[in-house]
Amino acid sequence: MPGTHGIGTDRERVAERLLAASHAHAFDPITDIDWDAPLVDGAFFLPAHRVSLYGTPIWERMSERQRIDLSRHEVASMASVGIWFEVVLMQLLIRHVYDRPLTSRHVQYAFMEIAEECRHSTMFGRLIEKLDCPEYGPGPYAHAAARAMKTFGSGVQAFAMALIAEEVLDTMQREMTADESLQPITRQTARIHVIEEARHVRYARDEVARGAPHMSGAERAITRLALARAAHIIATRLVHPGVYAAVGLDPAAAQRAARANPYRLDTLGHWSRRLIAFYDEHGLLGGPGQRLWRASGLMGRRI
Repeated sequence: MPGTHGIGTDRERVAERLLAASHAHAFDPITDIDWDAPLVDGAFFLPAHRVSLYGTPIWERMSERQRIDLSRHEVASMASVGIWFEVVLMQLLIRHVYDRPLTSRHVQYAFMEIAEECRHSTMFGRLIEKLDCPEYGPGPYAHAAARAMKTFGSGVQAFAMALIAEEVLDTMQREMTADESLQPITRQTARIHVIEEARHVRYARDEVARGAPHMSGAERAITRLALARAAHIIATRLVHPGVYAAVGLDPAAAQRAARANPYRLDTLGHWSRRLIAFYDEHGLLGGPGQRLWRASGLMGRRI
């Protein structure tokens, strides 16, 4: 867990502002989204150029219906991975506040974030159901690996780890919110998540910025490697290979094409650009973990 650096008024002021923002801009996904509205025929669920196979020979051979269906399944896959990671994050937050003053605004905002993440998980579950897709999930390896992540992650490492999924999904969903050609249901869920997730990102960034300068050399090295491993696990599980089979493609061939796809690398690099810059600013990149960062695709084609 973080030490006592900066626990005073600055941390409390940040939490106070975040609590006020949560009160002013709160959503209930059960009632604030029209789950009964029909899907729009012919509309993509994700911008076409962000679909994993966009620009590949396989994409060129696909019908427009297949392309739209693939975007639907990829959104469902990312939503299921989002639920998985939010469950991990909620456990990290509970552990973070366990030994802290329960009347502090810092702890009270952590409780607020947990409540919002519960609603987000419910919202993403409803979205998967609405899209008539399977619960893809991150796969058994990632599911097992996260047990260690949520049990031992603490302090700067825990909050920096939370930013991997938060920053990537936030950038992706901001683009979706602004794209009026997409399915209304995906734009509605993206909008709610963007508004509330911005507060979660601020909370985590503040903790990382406060704690990173006080890390020892050993702590920094361990954190760099842990973040690289988490980034690789999360990024490579965003699109489950089952999405390709769902639209009539060979999963193995499609997955190979997606991993080598320069458009896909550009997309992952675009989605993670703020995260990479923030990590670099606070000395959280480098070391043996760079191989995992390259393999994750989150650095795009820059390295």
